[in-house]
Amino acid sequence: MSSMKMAKISEDQIADYEETFNLFDNRGDGKIYAHQIGDVLRSMGENPTEMEVRKCGLQDNPDQRIPFEVFLPILHTITKNRDNTPPEDFIEGFRVFDKEQNGFISSAELRHLLTSLGEKLGDEDVEQLLSGLEDAQGNVNYEGSYHFLTISLR
Repeated sequence: MSSMKMAKISEDQIADYEETFNLFDNRGDGKIYAHQIGDVLRSMGENPTEMEVRKCGLQDNPDQRIPFEVFLPILHTITKNRDNTPPEDFIEGFRVFDKEQNGFISSAELRHLLTSLGEKLGDEDVEQLLSGLEDAQGNVNYEGSYHFLTISLR
């Protein structure tokens, strides 16, 4: 575990990660199924996209069991690739769709964007995301909802 790649992860962190990993080991053999990688990463506080999980290359055989030693470099890659986009950039992206430049975007337009561009969200995911964010006119205050939206979208 002392390779150069793992240098940024302390021994205590590795022990914590392994403990969490082992919670998903339903056979007691120190391995998890490949299809559990995303769930394990999320339980460790990461929020990888489905595409990032697929890039691990283990989704072709979802019933393959992998040991912690194979999982740790995947965790390191996901952690290293974490999006650290500053809030201003995120807000600026929404401003493009803010026709009145008042900090609000139509929830209908936001739904369309989230279900048709980039890594598309399903209708149910969008409904859950926008729940409680829409005002009486059907708009979302993207500046005031920045923190909630970024956590949900990542």
